[in-house]
Amino acid sequence: MFGFLNCNKPAGFSSRDLVNVIQRRLRGKKVKLGHCGTLDPLADGVLVVAVGPASRLVPFVHETSKQYHGSFRLAAESPTGDVEFEPTLFEDHPIPSLEQIESACREFTGSIEQIPPAYSAIKIDGRRAYDLAREGQQVEVPPRTVTIHSLSVIRYAYPDFELSITCSTGTYIRTLGIDIAKSLGTTAVMTNLCRTRVGEFKLAQSHHIDMIREQPLEEMLLPAITGVTHLPKMIVDAEQCQRLINGLSLEDRQHQLPTDPIPKHAAAVRADGILQAIIAPKRGTWTPKRVFKT
Repeated sequence: MFGFLNCNKPAGFSSRDLVNVIQRRLRGKKVKLGHCGTLDPLADGVLVVAVGPASRLVPFVHETSKQYHGSFRLAAESPTGDVEFEPTLFEDHPIPSLEQIESACREFTGSIEQIPPAYSAIKIDGRRAYDLAREGQQVEVPPRTVTIHSLSVIRYAYPDFELSITCSTGTYIRTLGIDIAKSLGTTAVMTNLCRTRVGEFKLAQSHHIDMIREQPLEEMLLPAITGVTHLPKMIVDAEQCQRLINGLSLEDRQHQLPTDPIPKHAAAVRADGILQAIIAPKRGTWTPKRVFKT
């Protein structure tokens, strides 16, 4: 098996829980699995699971943008930034207008700096930040730079508002909503989160947990190329495929790849659409970085 499963993770499941369901379906088979971006247990939506050799493509899937639908409640605060704990409500906080929220969203579009929440899966000295936080330890998570490609208000009826977000990997939607609220002189908690897209993997085409438990996984498996459609593509013939399998570099004789700027990676694809390798530039040629002997 070589490809990706586009799964619809239900709320209440951890990302690992869903991977374990697939692992049990494959019991007795030596098939490696890896998911492409953790979703909190309280969140639902697209969780992409790499199957077999496609697990080596996970870092490249991380390069793609993600879309979310997030719901927030203003004038509320909790230790986790969501409703895992009962929020504290503040009746004396200012009530922002829709125009003010939309203006704040514009300020948070583009390259921004975030401090991820203490209750997050980030590792601090080898341990998950949320484990340290639950032990009552003071957790200092270093800031990170993320990109918000687009950010818009879908609905606002005080104290609740909903956002549509397109962002880079590593963005904490909880933190984004809280930071927007703080810029308006109040606070917020995230009440719901749904991931609607990861790269080419969309919620509308995802598979629910019952389907994953009951139906043949092979029928749901998407080609490995689906995870790297953002990379430039070089069509390779049989001779070039053999060179890649042997670890030898290629020349871009037909000038299929851009040169200004030269991409860090490209996808070497057979004429039948099967991904043969991920290649990288080296001294005027393209050398194999991940080779798939399909």
